[in-house]
Amino acid sequence: MSVQERKQRERADRERLIVATARELAEQQGWDAVTTRRLAERIEYSQPVLYSHFRGKREIIGAVALDGATEMAAAVRAAATAADGPRTRVTALARAYLDFAARNPAVYDALFQLDGGLAFAQEDTPEPLKDAFAALLESLGEVAGDGVHPGLFTEVFWASLHGLATLTRAGRLLPEDAAQRVELLVDRLAVA
Repeated sequence: MSVQERKQRERADRERLIVATARELAEQQGWDAVTTRRLAERIEYSQPVLYSHFRGKREIIGAVALDGATEMAAAVRAAATAADGPRTRVTALARAYLDFAARNPAVYDALFQLDGGLAFAQEDTPEPLKDAFAALLESLGEVAGDGVHPGLFTEVFWASLHGLATLTRAGRLLPEDAAQRVELLVDRLAVA
């Protein structure tokens, strides 16, 4: 391995460490606790080293969001693939999405609540975000119904899931009704 390759590998390793540490800190104490000073202390590098990877917290949030989008897409696909039949797939997808949001609140915030500097629904949308939407579309497109654009249906269903995730986390919905909400959502929206 050349010196250049080693330096690139070390740089990539440091970047992964920064992102993983930011995520860990955010999950433990919230995003307000994530500062470059705290990150530098935790990873035992100087703040200038952090700034050589990320221009600031916004870019770190964006990096956590991209990792989270990849994880969410994998979770949704795994759940949908394990289910048999369109309605069962959609139910499994919805539960996997809501479970991901509940298990990873800081990542979910990085994806959908905080400004990570990422473009959504645009030409320059990063690939992990496009893939997360595609993971939803793969199962939801088949139940959109006649004359309904699959992408538009996926957006509406996703917005419903996001609302459920956000309201549940905020304590605005009774936790014991979570399964019934998913069933109602699938019954009313998924027509296949």
